[in-house]
Amino acid sequence: MKEVVFLNKNSDRWKEFEDVLAHGNITPDELADLYIGITDDLSYARTFYPDSETTYYLNRLAVKTHQTIYANKKEEKGKFGRFWARVFPQLVYDHKKYLLYSFLIFFFAMLIGFLSSANDETFVRLILGDSYVNMTIENIEKGDTMAVYKKMNQADMFLGISFNNIRVAFMAFVFGVMFSVGTGMILFYNGVMLGAFQYFFYKYDLLGESILTIWIHGMPEIFSILVAGAAGIILGNSILFPGTYSRLVSFKKGVIKGIKIVLGLIPIFLVAAMLEGFVTRYTGMPNILRALIIISSMVFIAWYFFLLPYKQRIKEKHEKEIH
Repeated sequence: MKEVVFLNKNSDRWKEFEDVLAHGNITPDELADLYIGITDDLSYARTFYPDSETTYYLNRLAVKTHQTIYANKKEEKGKFGRFWARVFPQLVYDHKKYLLYSFLIFFFAMLIGFLSSANDETFVRLILGDSYVNMTIENIEKGDTMAVYKKMNQADMFLGISFNNIRVAFMAFVFGVMFSVGTGMILFYNGVMLGAFQYFFYKYDLLGESILTIWIHGMPEIFSILVAGAAGIILGNSILFPGTYSRLVSFKKGVIKGIKIVLGLIPIFLVAAMLEGFVTRYTGMPNILRALIIISSMVFIAWYFFLLPYKQRIKEKHEKEIH
């Protein structure tokens, strides 16, 4: 690539980076992400234009960035708490369009699962398995529809569910490396399974009961899977659409963002597993109490992932305008 082409391709991004450094309104994690891009550009320039002004400029910019990162080291003591208080929800909010894609794939698959079950009696057994279907029919006939949640030891159930949910989340993320198609397949399969599951109870006039039971833990669990799916799409799109970055740098940034999102989901998966292991089994709870638990999860999701980061973005925008 000729130097002038290299300049035209990246100069706007470098200028934007300089502006960000000048104002200082950037989190350490965002600064580290930008630093990766600058050092990659510097490495390229050193290889092909070793004595050019472009290489000297990028070197100065990289040094300045490194000094800024080093200067912020003392402020990193509260980084662990700040990650869940601000960085994680902000990261999900900033990539909400990928969360929308994840939701649309899952919802479309859920409709397919529901309608396919309605039109083919064997479909539910194909998706959920004969043993589960037969066991549930037995429970329905005994008058204890959701007895499946009462059979396992609570602690064992909590640990097993936690491991399985985290495994599914990492699969949804890692499979994004297949140009997002792998993530789509994971979301699609889980959506079809949920649709078939809900139709099964609808068929027995127990849809309301199933909703009030499984969505106690299902609300945080399903939402977290959708967020993990969004992380997988971010990873896949970092390969497909690198933008002004090289494909390698774009991929690195996608990996970092995706890992942060999936790691951030772990406490939510643990809460979902705790609800499933210790709360969902109490199917005799008043319906109003079960509905309040589900609504509380919805309110938390709306506040933590959307309202809180939205207000933070408004605050940052206001501070930039003042400066």
